[in-house]
Amino acid sequence: MSWWERLQEIEEIEAAGLDVRLVSRCEAAAAAVVHRPLRFSTPTFKAYGSSELKGCGKHSFPAFSVTGGACALDCEHCHARILEPMIPAFSPEELETKVRAMVDREDLRGFLLSGGSNRRNEIRYERFYPTLEKLKKEFPHLRIAIHSALIDEDRARRMADAGVDTAMLDIIGAPETIREVYHLERSVDDFETSLAALCATPMEVVPHIVIGLHYGRILGEENALKIIARHAVHALVLVVIMPIYATPGQFETPSPEAVAEQFIRARTLLPDKEVLLGCARPPGLHKRATDTYAVLAGLDGIAFPADGVVAAAQAIGRPCHQEHACCSLKLAQSAPSPIAA
Repeated sequence: MSWWERLQEIEEIEAAGLDVRLVSRCEAAAAAVVHRPLRFSTPTFKAYGSSELKGCGKHSFPAFSVTGGACALDCEHCHARILEPMIPAFSPEELETKVRAMVDREDLRGFLLSGGSNRRNEIRYERFYPTLEKLKKEFPHLRIAIHSALIDEDRARRMADAGVDTAMLDIIGAPETIREVYHLERSVDDFETSLAALCATPMEVVPHIVIGLHYGRILGEENALKIIARHAVHALVLVVIMPIYATPGQFETPSPEAVAEQFIRARTLLPDKEVLLGCARPPGLHKRATDTYAVLAGLDGIAFPADGVVAAAQAIGRPCHQEHACCSLKLAQSAPSPIAA
């Protein structure tokens, strides 16, 4: 039975309107796909539950913003809305108090530290580093991930010395997107230089690419992939533009098929690296199709998977498990949750 025929037996996937030719292309590369373990990540950035998976404890892996909901860039695709669900931690003392409370009362395994950028797409975390170092020494099981924004070698080393495990950075491959969408006077080279600075540290470096960042069009994604392929990154996270955050009518929604082409290209350019589908992507049937293509194209992880996607992985024989953490990192201290067939 072909992959297409197997998927048609899954009600949730049948409704997603997959492209039979694209499914067949993925099946043609099955030998490089079906044995790759697939991780379904369900951190506590937002409430989650599906017909196949359960969410995790409320504060098992939360996200903190050091600027609350404020961001100086006010990018066209986001307008700081991505920061809204995060827990504000405006000072090192506030962060420490909240983390300690979660260690005492919740099954805290780690956290993401993020925030809004300044006008140069930098986030000044330096005053938080002594607190991170203290927390890491007292609670060595905690895994700390951070959105680095643009950074130089000295600041990257200081970040690593503070005990950060995983650094994440958006890579943009088109100067038009940097200028028009981010309102930023920086170059594509600045993004690659920042990536190189992070990769020169012991931290696990997990760059992100936003598919369709240029108003929903595919522009610069391949260049971003090539930049990432030149560096010793730990993994790559792909997300998809969500026009609900943008000014109405300004952004298109890239089709699931256009997104899937980027999945296939990423898998080709980074055959030995983990390629993951992150939290942000359009909801509904678009998400079901996108997530299914991620399974078929051989991506290694999916955050908050859509209904039917576990069944799709099992239908093509991919081993899969669930972890209650940010998709950008693995929690080495606890065994993953197996998923029954």
